[in-house]
Amino acid sequence: MDLDRGRSPRLGGQVSGGDRVGRGRVKGLLVLLGLVAGTLAALELGLRWVLGFGRPPLYVADGRTGYRLAPNQRLRRLGNAITVNEFSMRGGAIAADGSTLRLLLLGDSIANGGWWTDDGATIAARLTASLAQQVPPRVFAKLGLPDRGDRPVEVLNASANSWGPRNELGYLEQFGTFGAQVIVLLINTDDLFAVAPSSLPVGRDPNYPAVPPMLALQELYELVVPPSPDPELADRHREPGDRVGANLRAIAQIQAMATAGRAGLLVALTPLKREAVGSPKDYELKARMRLTDLLDSLGIPFIDFLDPFQQVPDPAVLYRDSIHLSPLGNDMVTAAIAERLTAILIDRQGSSN
Repeated sequence: MDLDRGRSPRLGGQVSGGDRVGRGRVKGLLVLLGLVAGTLAALELGLRWVLGFGRPPLYVADGRTGYRLAPNQRLRRLGNAITVNEFSMRGGAIAADGSTLRLLLLGDSIANGGWWTDDGATIAARLTASLAQQVPPRVFAKLGLPDRGDRPVEVLNASANSWGPRNELGYLEQFGTFGAQVIVLLINTDDLFAVAPSSLPVGRDPNYPAVPPMLALQELYELVVPPSPDPELADRHREPGDRVGANLRAIAQIQAMATAGRAGLLVALTPLKREAVGSPKDYELKARMRLTDLLDSLGIPFIDFLDPFQQVPDPAVLYRDSIHLSPLGNDMVTAAIAERLTAILIDRQGSSN
């Protein structure tokens, strides 16, 4: 009797054609999953190590400023080095007191530079280099800083995205003036309408993360597919009352703090792109006039970049978007501020005799 007859192929060790097809499909699926996993892993590594995704600048809530950059950060985004020191300033550690000609720059994302600007290309960094060349030796000598050929200048950069005068006042209230000779308040037209400081955006608005995302791919996804708008965040921008007046009062208080710290104050105002290529709206003109009247009454030096920007044949080249400046725009702002600061420092040196 042939015992092999009637034996099931599965039990007898033989493989049917259907089983070969099934195993082939499983193998193909595993290969496909491996390729997908490998591609995602390569993309994750590329986003993280080449573009700097997965490590955005982080923020912390703050009772006075509302929010500020988390201290002691060092990262790289799209090839740009971003350093935040222990005082939430953009840039490295502060030099020892009395060892430099120190100035303090207060501002929003225009002063900060954001992820699109390298540490060495921010307005503060450009000012440092310009002032080291322009400020005459007698100013350094008056401060007890010998001219060694490498005149010691540092421009501290206390700034954060969407800060307005009330945020900047809060920063001074918390940290002081750092013994700066002059404080530069760099604002733009929108800052005159800025809302009161709030910690609400921290950890809720994707632009103000409190912790890094788990994956660089997650950050990329959230940029491509933004989360649904947060109603509470939207309500924050509907602050009632005279916002312009509140911000002007903050500027007056900043001057009072500067005076108390024996520092001068310079205010500089950059226009929005649509103002530079066209003209301000009526409500913006009124806000500008109120600012000018305040600064005149307090004797605060003022640089309004609206007219200089409009004199450029194509003002659009001064911007990278509707509000932030291009490298050319930063150069123009840096040159004007450096020239005015040099004059202020010379005048302060003379008046202290």
